[in-house]
Amino acid sequence: MKAKLKVGVVIPAYLEERLLPITLSGIPDRVTVIVVVVDGSPDKTYEIALECARKDKRIDVIRFGYNQGVGRAISIGYKRAASLGCDIAVVMAGDNQMDARDLGPLIGPIEDGKSDYVKGNRLNHENVNKMPKVRRVGTTLLAAMTKKIAGLDELNDSQCGYTAIRTSIFEHLDLDALFPRYGYPNDIIIQISKFGYRISEIPVRPVYADEVSGFRVHQVVFPILGILWKGFSSPPRRTLG
Repeated sequence: MKAKLKVGVVIPAYLEERLLPITLSGIPDRVTVIVVVVDGSPDKTYEIALECARKDKRIDVIRFGYNQGVGRAISIGYKRAASLGCDIAVVMAGDNQMDARDLGPLIGPIEDGKSDYVKGNRLNHENVNKMPKVRRVGTTLLAAMTKKIAGLDELNDSQCGYTAIRTSIFEHLDLDALFPRYGYPNDIIIQISKFGYRISEIPVRPVYADEVSGFRVHQVVFPILGILWKGFSSPPRRTLG
């Protein structure tokens, strides 16, 4: 039998007044804590998050006074989830792009004691063609570079934000030093691998609806390349079994 670990979900939210309620309503009962981090959003995302929290007592809302970036929002959400006793922290976006049906399989390797950090892998899902081609190509290339620099045997989708982490490993991670914006996934992979923690991937559904993408090449690719260069200059040290 799987150990019954306490699961929390961290949701970074920026300009999500329309889709945040849909995201929150779909989170399964298996989750006991939901941390919504409103990242300086100028719309009504914060007010809507508070309204949802009044209906669902699992929801805890944090608000930044100004936009600090998705990576920073996740780091702060991680800390709050751990402080609330969560053994596992799952990251889901506020725009309903992550299917709640995949949450169980995502946390499975941690519950089974086989992994410390589990990444969703959209490229290995049967619905991969729903993912825009330019994103598939870019994700494949960035994953190959990240895998090489992190010293991993396998990594196919480094950029997927649907992840689960064992909160006990936070004691070795410098969450405050992690990249605060879109390069966060690559940075945390490199830092986790530095200590020899186990990283695995689980196929998850690619979901693309009518939301407006915030993706900008200069805001995403260039910082990631900088993070990878930094990781290359300082090779991971495997100090844990």
